[in-house]
Amino acid sequence: MAIKSNKKDFINFKWKGTNRKGKPVGGFMCARSAEIIKSELRKQNVNVTSVDEYKNLLGDGPKIKPVDIATLSRQITTMLSAGVPLVQSIELLAQSHDKLAMRKLLSEVCEDVSSGTPFHQALRRHPLYFNKLYTDLVAAGEASGALETIYDQIATYMEKSEALKSKIKKAMMYPIVIVIIAVIVTAILLIYVVPQFEAIFASFNAKLPAFTQMVVDLSRFLQSYWVIFALVIGGGFYAFFWGYRHNEKFHDNVDVMFLKIPVVGAILEKGCLARFASTLATTFAAGIPLVDALISAAGASGNAKYNNAILEIRQDVMGGMQLNMAMRATQIFPAMMIQMVMIGEEAGSLDAMLRKVANIYQQEVDDAVDGLSSMLEPLIMVFLGVIIGSLVIAMYLPIFSMGSIF
Repeated sequence: MAIKSNKKDFINFKWKGTNRKGKPVGGFMCARSAEIIKSELRKQNVNVTSVDEYKNLLGDGPKIKPVDIATLSRQITTMLSAGVPLVQSIELLAQSHDKLAMRKLLSEVCEDVSSGTPFHQALRRHPLYFNKLYTDLVAAGEASGALETIYDQIATYMEKSEALKSKIKKAMMYPIVIVIIAVIVTAILLIYVVPQFEAIFASFNAKLPAFTQMVVDLSRFLQSYWVIFALVIGGGFYAFFWGYRHNEKFHDNVDVMFLKIPVVGAILEKGCLARFASTLATTFAAGIPLVDALISAAGASGNAKYNNAILEIRQDVMGGMQLNMAMRATQIFPAMMIQMVMIGEEAGSLDAMLRKVANIYQQEVDDAVDGLSSMLEPLIMVFLGVIIGSLVIAMYLPIFSMGSIF
């Protein structure tokens, strides 16, 4: 839960001035007052001419996304590796970031750290952007005095995690977008094009072929009830997503159903395994106890089936069972993965073995997505061709019939 503060919020300011060479400079900075901005700029040898509050009509502009946090983590890693102190690193990033929301976030974190708050606690005040896994890893880095090393692991983990998410979204979105386009094109043809042919057919004074009559009837239905039809579809999607977010049982059932989808389900399953192994490897390497690391791994798996299974594993591990035996008991983890975990436990290199497992499954996801894209392209062309071709044939059947008569 976020810790609320009664202090005045950070404000975005637009400033102008001249540098030591007399050249005009300017930019945006976040602070609690214009005086703080002027003081900071004077330290940088800037002759300030104006500092005005900048009110963005769009609020804070683009929102902070997980990829922004991944990029931020890599930037902090780079600056710490270069010997730049933590507070100065955050301050520099706060001043130079192109997103207002990120500048405000980093400015608040910077002020908290400057006032003596441990870095991980300052991050925990913003749980929307820094989850428990992230702050636990930072806390482990601070406690061990190896924050630079831990941040490198955090950045690598987040980069791989975002790349994996992107691959899986690509696998899911590509066919969905094509189906949506096909539905829209078909609706346009039925509502606007078919009625033009219907007027021509009326002049024939002849019975239409059954297929053509079916298409004409569907066109009339859509013309009369397209608003209701659109509302039903839109309401159905809204109810589905609302239920998925707010009903735990429905959410769990949908997650299990997703894993059963041909081809796509296998990709999602491998993605869950990759995230589980990668999260567990990163947290375990940072010195976080296995029992606590399994909680983070369960949340990071991204699917209720694996989330519940990993929590069961945690209970078994707490009871003294080895990790590989607990994984085997769930009967959902591949034998190869269990064997590698067993070897890692016996050799005392569990984190390294888990990292190898994560790389294997991430590569399998990459290959599967590329293969799915190559396979879908001709199938989608056939799908669109059948739909559009069927409508065209339905419209020209009466003309062909008239031609055969004469």
